[in-house]
Amino acid sequence: MRKVICLAAALMMLAGCTSVGSLGMVTKSTADPSTVLKTPKPYKELGAVEGEACRFFLLAVAPWGDATFSTAVDQALGKVGGDALLNVTVSNSLYGFVPIYNFFSYTCTNVRGIAIRFEK
Repeated sequence: MRKVICLAAALMMLAGCTSVGSLGMVTKSTADPSTVLKTPKPYKELGAVEGEACRFFLLAVAPWGDATFSTAVDQALGKVGGDALLNVTVSNSLYGFVPIYNFFSYTCTNVRGIAIRFEK
């Protein structure tokens, strides 16, 4: 019985949650999306890519890192030199270790999609 209580207490000290969504098309943070939509351009598919951006918190006071969506997209596109992502899946996760006291926690944004490069 004591082992069960210890295991339950250990599991309660590690908490996490994830949310998932999807998008049709996402461009680089430096691109002008209205221009892309107004003037159709041919493109080349570069393949499936994935990007991740994380932000960490120590004692809920000292944050470092960047977990923004645009950072994750730029990282994914930077791997293959793409201009945009198609059929994008976005997930955001938050993990806390000893969540009552916010000893250490982090959040990550993951982006998956098909990278494309616009042809000139």
